[in-house]
Amino acid sequence: MITQIQKFSKANIFLSLSFYLSSSSSSYSCLSSNSWYIPKRPRKDDNDILSTISEAINNSQTEPLHSSLRTILPSLKAHHIINLINFNPHSLSPSSLFSFFNWLASRPSFRHTIQSYCSMAHFLCTHRMIPEALSLMKFLVSWKGKDSASLLFASVLQTRGTHKSIIVFDVLIHAYMDSGFVADAIQCFRLARTNNLQVPRSSSGDLLDKTMRLKSAESSWAFYLEILDSGYPPKVYNFNVLMNRFCKEGNIRGAQLVFDEMAKRRLRPTVVSFNTLINGYCKSGNLSEGFRLKSVMENEKNFPDVFTFSSLINGLCKEGRLGEANNLFDEMLKRGLVPNYVTFTTLIDGQCKDGKVDLAIKNFHLMIAKGIKPDLVTYNALINGLCRVGDLKEARKLLDEMSANGLKPDKITFTTLIDGFCKDGDLELALEIRQRMIEEGIKLDNVAFTAIISGLCKDGRVHDAEKMLREMMNSGFKPDDGTFTMVIDGFCKKGDTKMGFKLLKEMQRDGHVPGVVTYNVLMNGLCKQGQMKNAKMLLDAMLNLGVVPDDITFNILLDGHCKHGSPEEIELFRSEKGLITDYASYTSLLSEAGKVSRDRSKR
Repeated sequence: MITQIQKFSKANIFLSLSFYLSSSSSSYSCLSSNSWYIPKRPRKDDNDILSTISEAINNSQTEPLHSSLRTILPSLKAHHIINLINFNPHSLSPSSLFSFFNWLASRPSFRHTIQSYCSMAHFLCTHRMIPEALSLMKFLVSWKGKDSASLLFASVLQTRGTHKSIIVFDVLIHAYMDSGFVADAIQCFRLARTNNLQVPRSSSGDLLDKTMRLKSAESSWAFYLEILDSGYPPKVYNFNVLMNRFCKEGNIRGAQLVFDEMAKRRLRPTVVSFNTLINGYCKSGNLSEGFRLKSVMENEKNFPDVFTFSSLINGLCKEGRLGEANNLFDEMLKRGLVPNYVTFTTLIDGQCKDGKVDLAIKNFHLMIAKGIKPDLVTYNALINGLCRVGDLKEARKLLDEMSANGLKPDKITFTTLIDGFCKDGDLELALEIRQRMIEEGIKLDNVAFTAIISGLCKDGRVHDAEKMLREMMNSGFKPDDGTFTMVIDGFCKKGDTKMGFKLLKEMQRDGHVPGVVTYNVLMNGLCKQGQMKNAKMLLDAMLNLGVVPDDITFNILLDGHCKHGSPEEIELFRSEKGLITDYASYTSLLSEAGKVSRDRSKR
């Protein structure tokens, strides 16, 4: 068993030894003596056993313990050891008594109890052997496991004996924390309060830190209120951390409750306190509350800083309120505040998305003039803005500038440029960028594949588009209905409806449910080739699958029948009028069909 009791270095102990050395017995005057088990004096025969053990320990350097205790070892019980610890009739040194305790733990014929472990922990704490006490308590916690707080706390409470130190309860709390059983540690704290035990502030603070790292913001806040009510001094830092946790969890109401509690505890919110809450409101979309808090800050002489302005500017940009964001940015500069990287990048990104690329470039140059180095995010925002307005030449220049400044373009950079070049009709440059991505080991994503397929289809290179579609699927991406439909449309326009239907079947096998747009593309291909019977079969298939034809479907059929239909086919199509939901399309169909019929009759 001794191998299970690990030694801990003082560097790993949460407890502050100075606290224990400075604590006086008067600190524990609140304890009720009725809470403790007071051990009875040992009987005469037990006294003889204790004397024999004590002598054996004192003589252990000359005679081994197992030889000295051979006669009494079989009859030695845990209560003998508890009495030895509590009364120590021969005033054994703490280290020698602890060594004997560990030696006994290694004897196959002897078994320590929870009570003997707890008694030794009390003894060690009384003699300021805190690391050793913690090692014992951690062994007990590992022995009894999770949800054992009530059992171990009761055992510690009942075995205090003649020892006056209550530091052992603090040690128990830390043992549970070190073992990862935070709920048990909290339960020990609450049991200590119930029994009128003063939990040291260091322990309360350590437990709070642990709780805030592992528990939800709501649980951490509830526990913080508990320790505040136990006399733990309130700190602005802890309030700020809890507000930040609430905001990250999206609970802005909880963050506001924490903020309001600060005044009740006679604490003055700092700039960090205001900024945390303002940022939370801005991210949740409540900008009016964010600006209200900014006014409160200023009234309380807590002047807004760069972070304050950045949060509000970010919120305005997200809502598309670029004019107000620019005004706030100007206000920031007038106050002598130097915008940071976040402020500039947020504003540049917002201006690019709003199409105000000239203003974004102006702020980009101002950013550099202020000595703030743009990073990949800033360049990507500008490149995206330039691609949106079709200025691909400047976007390409920025790509070269990035590389010159030691920044490596990422997937977002390349994909944005590929999409921009494809939309601009410059397919060769798009494919050049794609090749550069491959050379730099960056895999194409869904957006890049789709953009290139679209560009190839527009350029009439439908076979290349189909190869790219295959490459996309082989790379693990699942093309959407629109991507499939683009390629199907490309083949149909080339007159290869057979390939179009092959891709339709692939779509269906891949789990897609083609919609009316895909069927319209195929319908158009059939009608252009005069395959009106096949077009009619496709219409029937659509209806059987529950795909409702739209105006475009019937306009395609109308055009096809007018150009390629026979009188019989026109009459048959006329009989399908119940399928036509749009009255204008139906009347137009009848008019054109009638005209074709009359013209053919004349011939």
